[in-house]
Amino acid sequence: MVREMDLLEQFRDLSLACEVTPYSLRLGTFRITSELLGDIRKDQKTDPFLRTQFEAIESGRDSSFNAGLDGALRL
Repeated sequence: MVREMDLLEQFRDLSLACEVTPYSLRLGTFRITSELLGDIRKDQKTDPFLRTQFEAIESGRDSSFNAGLDGALRL
């Protein structure tokens, strides 16, 4: 049981669905996420060059960028 509790502590930050039984430890699905895309979207809004690209896309002018469904610019 001590070993199972140690594993639970190690995986706690991964948002695992855990079930401890007397003879086993069951781990459900887990999801590893990255905040990178959110950081990119946030920082694109403060970059002067990329702001002009957003404005060009919104006004229908030609731009080598396009906006994805998630709101991030793509080249």
